[in-house]
Amino acid sequence: MTQRQLYLAAYDISCNRRLRRALFVLRSYASGGQKSVFECFLTATEKAQLLEDIGLVIDPDEDRFILLKLAGVKHIRTLGKAVLPQDGSFYYVG
Repeated sequence: MTQRQLYLAAYDISCNRRLRRALFVLRSYASGGQKSVFECFLTATEKAQLLEDIGLVIDPDEDRFILLKLAGVKHIRTLGKAVLPQDGSFYYVG
């Protein structure tokens, strides 16, 4: 089975058109998120594809995008109405 890593993806985009396109891209990779920050469980291939896809959307002079690898995640704590991620046996990206 392919090893997935937990990443935190966030963006700050100034143009509404690019913002909607970035949201569409991130939702196809994310397992959860809120506003402009998303949790993504990605393989190395999916990570590369996400970076390529978002690179086609953002304007590097005006927008910001960051993808952080969250290392050492052994137990996920949730507070309030948070829901633990439901990592199925496969993901559909398309």
